[in-house]
Amino acid sequence: MEASFSLPKDRIRILLLEGIHESAAKHLAAQGYNQVTCVKTALEGEALSEALKGVHMVGIRSRTQLTAPVIEAADRLMAIGCFCIGTNQVDLNAARMAGIPVFNAPFSNTRSVAELVMGEIVMLLRRIPSRSEQCHAGGWDKSAVNAWEVRGKTLGIVGYGSIGSQLSVLAEAFGLRVIFYDTVDKLPHGNATAVDTLHDLLSQSDIVSLHVPQTEQTKDMIGEAEIRAMKPNSILLNNARGTVVDIDALAAALRDGHLMGAGVDVFPKEPKGAGESFVSPLQGLPNVILTPHIGGSTMEAQERIGVEVAKRFVEYSDVGSTLGAVNFPAVQLPERPRGTRFMHVHENRPGIMRQINEIFSSEDCNIVSQYLQTDGEVGYVVVETDASPDSELDTRLLNSLRELKGTMRARLIYQR
Repeated sequence: MEASFSLPKDRIRILLLEGIHESAAKHLAAQGYNQVTCVKTALEGEALSEALKGVHMVGIRSRTQLTAPVIEAADRLMAIGCFCIGTNQVDLNAARMAGIPVFNAPFSNTRSVAELVMGEIVMLLRRIPSRSEQCHAGGWDKSAVNAWEVRGKTLGIVGYGSIGSQLSVLAEAFGLRVIFYDTVDKLPHGNATAVDTLHDLLSQSDIVSLHVPQTEQTKDMIGEAEIRAMKPNSILLNNARGTVVDIDALAAALRDGHLMGAGVDVFPKEPKGAGESFVSPLQGLPNVILTPHIGGSTMEAQERIGVEVAKRFVEYSDVGSTLGAVNFPAVQLPERPRGTRFMHVHENRPGIMRQINEIFSSEDCNIVSQYLQTDGEVGYVVVETDASPDSELDTRLLNSLRELKGTMRARLIYQR
């Protein structure tokens, strides 16, 4: 039986900013979502607020900032998609308290980042950036001084998540010894070995590669003391977040020769677009690779990310699934051949589930399944009844759910 949705798919407006790969719009269209607007650039200020009016789902990358005022002003917004790994460009708590799940793509570009790191390791150990620059200028330095093979060196990975662990596998194939440090116990891949402290890792590693999220705990976690604790003539790579490394301290260590080189893809302050100049104290230093936040910017990764987050939009809109949301209780739901399904986001307080059940009981609606998860202050429940489609009954139930004290958001997902 074909489902009837509370809001027909062809009326759900979706806005995709920052040149999100066309795979996202294609997947959405294939699922019946045709009201998709694609914009190549990021938006901010009044332009962003204006663009979000009447929009039900918005997709962004790293430059668009969805602050609390922006989220509050978005009158129809029900889901946010970050078509990347990071979500620090969104006020996650403001979205959560507005009943809006935020989805991202934590796995689709891991291979791209890991491959970039391996390329940087080879290039920096062989001092290729400086040699290439000399050749472009007409020079010809064939010296092997301070140029090294990868095999036999020690790679220290800080943050052994999806990227760090995949990098670990690639690095071992190159003959690197791999050690890692993480604040959470992780199962090592291959012959990788965990160390007890960050200082242990820094003191043992020929190359240190950072793969941690942006949090208060990771801000400036690699400062002057940590850089000076690294082995002389070692290499630092940051393809994580720009706030993790003290850039001035890194520049000083490169200038005085304590470090052999560095590869940096993320910066504390990045241009908002191609027209804005990039400035960094690392510019002009020898054996330093600077890239414009392109760790995950491969065609394969962007295509995968487009589909991954678009799938999250569809699953949330069609069946109420919040699996993969970074700020929201995670509920995964199967589709059912018949029935009526409601969702309810509410303050997590005693008695509210009893009140929700009483609403359905008062209308003689039999609840055949119920999925509840709570996360701190917020509860999310999906209720399914075996009632036949009845628009008047559904309207009464929905209105009662919305009037319930503590309700943040309620929606009729579908009726079959």
